[in-house]
Amino acid sequence: MKIKNRRLGLVALVSTAAFALTACGGATAGSTESSAPAPASASSSASAEAGPKEVTDMAGDAVTVQMPAESIVATDNRIFRTLDDWGVELTAGPIPLMDKDVLSYPTAEGIIDLGSHREPNMEGFVEAEPDLVLNGQRFSDLKGDIAGLIPEDAALVDTNVTEGKPLDEELRRLTTLLGDVFGQQAEAEALISDFDASIERAKEAYPADETVVGLIASGGDLSYAAPSTGRAIGPVFDMLDLKPALDREGSTNHQGDDISVEAIAEANPDWLIVMDRDAATAGRNGEKFTPAAELIEGSEALKDVTAVKEGNIVYLPENFYVVEDIQNYTTFLTDLADAFEGK
Repeated sequence: MKIKNRRLGLVALVSTAAFALTACGGATAGSTESSAPAPASASSSASAEAGPKEVTDMAGDAVTVQMPAESIVATDNRIFRTLDDWGVELTAGPIPLMDKDVLSYPTAEGIIDLGSHREPNMEGFVEAEPDLVLNGQRFSDLKGDIAGLIPEDAALVDTNVTEGKPLDEELRRLTTLLGDVFGQQAEAEALISDFDASIERAKEAYPADETVVGLIASGGDLSYAAPSTGRAIGPVFDMLDLKPALDREGSTNHQGDDISVEAIAEANPDWLIVMDRDAATAGRNGEKFTPAAELIEGSEALKDVTAVKEGNIVYLPENFYVVEDIQNYTTFLTDLADAFEGK
């Protein structure tokens, strides 16, 4: 491939890209593998029709993908489980950002570790010599750098959801895109159908006059997850037309905003929706942390809040921070529907 002739010239670019990155919360990068690229699995290659196909990626760009692809790289937390379930083998991926309890990739033989978005192994993109790169979420800002490191004829498919667009629509669009790339349209439709059913169930079960507050537990503190904004809880308010108990502007990131337990108590929400960020980061690494349930249910200031008194607290799956895929949203929305129906 042409990449072999460009490799030495790319070393400086790799170093520059690594130093130019800005940090955004996540797991510590793991060690770098030096194995040769592993071929894509027979199941993933055979499922797609051989030859070139054109897809429209999440950025709206038309991309020609040559299938079967011998070397596939993926960086987006929202797509790992889907690819794994479909039998797609990866040549390279960001192992520190993968949940080893859900995915086979972290322990797959020969996979090149791209590190985390904080400390990426950019040389891994060169080493992988990919035919297909699926890039998004935490690695989305590196798209331009990645494009300069991979073969000129490699397909670079943007899988990042568009900020400001309804997240449910974006998850459907992303899942459809993956189905089109890998010839798994029926499987993609099944995922979307389950997701839609969980939304409808939660909508129907939600007591419309009851109020909700979203919280993120991180570093032993509680942060406010404002409606409509952010990555995890905020978009759910729009999906289900939830009534916020607090209506203040919040951050657009995954960390939330500082909020006192007294402010929560004053708002007196009927329901709390909580993401435990530490459970997905410190907990995965065997580090000590204070669980979100302990922060909330053990708080003297919150003991008289309706949501706490009545047990109306719904937690996102513990790994949600690192597994923000359509499957985890379906699980969470199903749990939320169960809680609403139980009242």
